[in-house]
Amino acid sequence: MTPIAYVIAGSEATGGAGIQADLRTFQQLGTYGVGTITCIVSFDPAAGWGHRFVPIAAPVIADQIEAATAAHEPDVVKIGMLGTPETIATVAEQLRARTWRHVVVDPVLICKGQEPGAALDTDNALRKEILPLATVVTPNLFEACTLAGMDSIESVEDLTEAARRIADLGPAVVIVKGGVGLGGDEAVDVVFDGTETSILRSPKVGDERVSGAGCVFAASTTAELAKGAEVVDAVHTAKQFTHSGIVGRIASNAPFDAVLPR
Repeated sequence: MTPIAYVIAGSEATGGAGIQADLRTFQQLGTYGVGTITCIVSFDPAAGWGHRFVPIAAPVIADQIEAATAAHEPDVVKIGMLGTPETIATVAEQLRARTWRHVVVDPVLICKGQEPGAALDTDNALRKEILPLATVVTPNLFEACTLAGMDSIESVEDLTEAARRIADLGPAVVIVKGGVGLGGDEAVDVVFDGTETSILRSPKVGDERVSGAGCVFAASTTAELAKGAEVVDAVHTAKQFTHSGIVGRIASNAPFDAVLPR
C-alpha cells in the first residue's frame, strides 16, 4: 500500500514554499501527497515583492479536512502555515477528532501580510492550541526564540536550551534549526526527544536564506514518518534531503531562490 502523507498548510504562489513545496517533497520521497489549503500567500512584484495574505474561510478548511481524512484515513500529518486564530481553532478541533500516529508542526509565526496585533494573536493561538497536539515540531531560530521566550540564540547550547523549553509546551520531539542564522561554517540543528539531545550538522551553502527550506524539512520528515521510519531516522533523512535541495536551489525573477532537491 502506498503511504499517505497529508499536509494542512498555505499555498505560496511562486511554488517555492507552502503546500506546493510540501506536495513536491511527498512525491519525491515516494508517498502519496494529500493537501488542505488554509490560506493563499502571494507577492506584489510592483512593491518590492511584499507579502499578500488571504485566509481561507474556516468552514471551507473543515470541509477539505473532512474529505481528505475520509478518503484516505491518514495517520501522519504536517501542519504548516495556518495564519489566523480562527483557522488555528478549526484545525485544532479537526486534529483532536482523530487519532494520529504523528503530527508534525512547522510553527510558522508572525504571518507576513498581517497587522502586528493580529499576528500576535495568531502566534499565541498556535502556541496554545496546536503545539500540545504535536509529536514533532521544527522551529527555525526566530520561531524558537519566540516559543522558548529567549532573547537570542547564538550557540549550540542555546539551541539545546530552546528545544528543552519548547518541549515543555507539549511536543514529544523538538528540532531547533540553526540554519544560516547561527554563526560558523555549519548548519546545526538540535534534536531533543524529551530525554536525549542529538546534534545534526551539514556544511552551510552560502549565507542567504532559501525559500521553502523549513517547509521541505518538515515535509520530508512527515513523508518518512508516513513510510514507517522512527522519528530520529526521519529527521536525519530530512536534514540530508533539505541540504541537497539548498545545494540544487532554483532561481527566478523573485528576489529569493527556492529549495529544489535533485
